[in-house]
Formats: sequence, structure tokens, C-alpha cells
Amino acid sequence: MRRALRPPVHERRFWVIQAMVLLLAGLHLLVDLTSSVEAGAFPGGIPVALLIVPVAYAAVRYGLAGSAATGAWATLLWLPDLLLPLNEGHAPSDLVNLLLVDVVALVFGQQIEAEHAARAHIERVTAERLSAEVGYRQLFETNRAPILVLDLETIVRGANPAAIALFGDEAIGTRVSPLIGMGAPLESLSGRVLTLHDGRDYRAGLVAMPGTSTAAAAQLILEDVTEERSETRRAARYTALMVAAEEDQRRRLARELHDEPLQLFLHLARRLENLSEVPGVPPPVAMSLDEARTQSLEAATRLRNLARDLRPPALDQLGLVAALSSFLAEAEEENGLAVELDVSGVERRLSPEVELSAFRIVQEAVRNTIGHARAHEVQVRVSFGDAIALTVVDDGQGFVHHEGGDPASEHLGLRGMAERASLHGGSLEVRTAPGEGTTVLAVLPAEAATPSAALGI
Repeated sequence: MRRALRPPVHERRFWVIQAMVLLLAGLHLLVDLTSSVEAGAFPGGIPVALLIVPVAYAAVRYGLAGSAATGAWATLLWLPDLLLPLNEGHAPSDLVNLLLVDVVALVFGQQIEAEHAARAHIERVTAERLSAEVGYRQLFETNRAPILVLDLETIVRGANPAAIALFGDEAIGTRVSPLIGMGAPLESLSGRVLTLHDGRDYRAGLVAMPGTSTAAAAQLILEDVTEERSETRRAARYTALMVAAEEDQRRRLARELHDEPLQLFLHLARRLENLSEVPGVPPPVAMSLDEARTQSLEAATRLRNLARDLRPPALDQLGLVAALSSFLAEAEEENGLAVELDVSGVERRLSPEVELSAFRIVQEAVRNTIGHARAHEVQVRVSFGDAIALTVVDDGQGFVHHEGGDPASEHLGLRGMAERASLHGGSLEVRTAPGEGTTVLAVLPAEAATPSAALGI
């Protein structure tokens, strides 16, 4: 209706059409006035059906806006003829024909309007698609990452300039496998890091192109991550060196505590015991000497425990399970916890690095439980297999843990456990919620891996 009420009055041809309608209406009225119905040269007058010509042209040219305005204009111009007496005009037949012309104007105009709208929509969609294709082509050509267009047979059907510079013009028409040096299925390449013939590292990204012909089934995008991987290697190496330095410092402190202060306290305790047994020593003095001896032995015990925590000798001598058994027994005795150790699989010695990291992860998890969880029971499970799985479960108060959150806001103990696991190519998962306890699950390989290999670099 809005279109019908907005005729193209600024178009010159529109007024030519209206002049044609005016001419037909004038001729029809003139014939009716000058000729009798019975004996005139035009017994039926000028046919009203002739109005279909300007109405149809207006519809084709301007759609509903043109045909509706033309039909309304014709109806208005025909009113004088409709008011003539019956012996001078053809009011009944003219009225019927005029109504038919108006119906044709509306229906035909609406149909043309719909076709115009459909054509405009198609043209708009086509223009948008062409614009998108142009934008994609520009992006494809200017992207600094090498891009290969592959068909279903993994044959290269196209390449952007960066890919041509990397592989050469002869890459087009060949299979992608020899180009990237891998024969793995195409689907498995996504996310993998490849080292190509230029010595640089690229992360592969696979983008499917559904709805296209087999000439373009997917795009293989190669993102240069050489600098990123170099930084990751350096960070991993630095972390490994920090962990090694920490363990070396622990080992040195444990040895020094055991060799010097501990022996001094034991020697002091023996001297105090000998002094208390000297004849003639007054009873109050002997009692004080006994108390001092007891305190010296307690200090020696604490130093021994500290040295054992710094570097448990059972770990090097007897292995992971024995070291964990000793540690958990002391934790149960000193803190009043109900501690259970469950070992499954075929127990065996692992590489020293993996055993040490496994022990430190369990040690930190149990200490967190003792210090923060207010737990009553702790269960530690060690499962031997192709890898070693460590699980520490407590019934404590739990906490809010944001997986993948800001490292700066994360507990340092959790960060340390995760870094120890990742250094060996393992993983660490923390499951907890307020009031639901905490579960720490770590999986480590049976053999130690270099930092670079552990991180897939």
C-alpha cells in the first residue's frame, strides 16, 4: 500500500502514460457525445479495454506504484462518461470494464512489484556474494600465511603468493603429503606443528569448504610459529633449570643438615646425658640437664624430619611407593589424619626425574590438604601402567578453582604441581568446589621427557 500511494510523479514517462489515459478518456467521451448508441460509427464507443495498454506499461515500468496510480487516474477521468444518459453513453458496460481494468492494474502491478522485489533481492545477494568473494580473494592473496587449496584427493588446486614462495609453482597439481613431509590423514593435521623444508615451524589449520565442488574441498593454512615455539622452548628450559636448581638446593641443604647441625645436636644430647650422670651433681641440676638433653633430641628429630622432607632418602633408595608410604605415615601421625595409600598395577621403578616429580606433586597436594582443607580423611592412589596416575582425594571444605584462570591469582602450590607435570609431558587436573572436597589427578609418563619434547616443541 505504501508503494501504491507513492506514484513516480517525478518521472516524465509516467506523465506521458497519464496523458495517454487522458486521451483515451477524452476520445471515449467525445464519441459518446457525438454518436448515438444505435446508429453511430462506434456503436460501442471507444473500448475501455484499451486502458489495459497504459496500465500494463505503467506496471511493467514502475510496478504497483505506476499501475495503481494509472488505474485510479483512469477511473477519475471516466466519471463524466459514466454520468451520461443511457442513450448517450454505455455506463453499465463501461463500469464493468473499468472495474476489470482496475483489478488488472492492482493484480498485475502487485505481481510485477513482487518480481521487481525478487530481482532486487537476487541482485543484492549477488552483489554481496561478489563483494565477499572479492574480499576473500584479497585476503587470500595478501595473507602472509601460506594457504593451500586442496581437493578431496588432497591434491593442491590453488595457492596464495605466500604458499607459492614457500613451495614453488610446481606445488599446484601435486599431493600435499610430500610438500609438508607427512603422510597422515588430512583431518589429523589440524593443530599440529610441522617443520618444513625452510627450517621454520608452522602450525597447520584445516578449514573445510562445504558446498563446493571437489576442486576446492578444504584449505590448509600454515601459521608460522617459529618465534612462538622458540620462546616456549626458552621458557620450558628456564622452568626445568629452576626446578633442577631447587632440587639441587634441597639436596644440598638436606645433606648439610644431616652432616653438621643434626650431628651436633646428637653430640650435645650425649654430653648432657654424661653430665647428668656425673657423681655429685645436685638433683636439680641433673633434672635440668635431662630436660636440655630431651630438647636437644627433639631438635635433632625436627632437623632429621626437615632433611627428609627436603630430600627423602627412601625415594632414591627404595622408590616412589616406599617414599610415599613413609611420608603419608608421618603426615597421619603428626596431623591426626586418616590417610590411605592404594597402589594398583605392576609396581616398578621409574626414571629418577619422574619419581621425584610424582613425589613432589603428592607431597604438595597432601600439605595443601593439611594446611587449608580442614579434612579428616585423605586417600592417595598410585596406578602403574603405560603412564603413572596419581590421585589425591580429601573430604575437606574445597575451594573455588577457575580452570585456565589468571596464573597470577592461582595458588602457587597448584602452579608448581602443574609445571612439574607439564615438564614431563604429563597433565594435572584439579576438581573441587566449596564444601565438596578436592581431587587432584596427575598423569605422568613412565620415562622422563626433555622439556621441549614434553611440550610438543
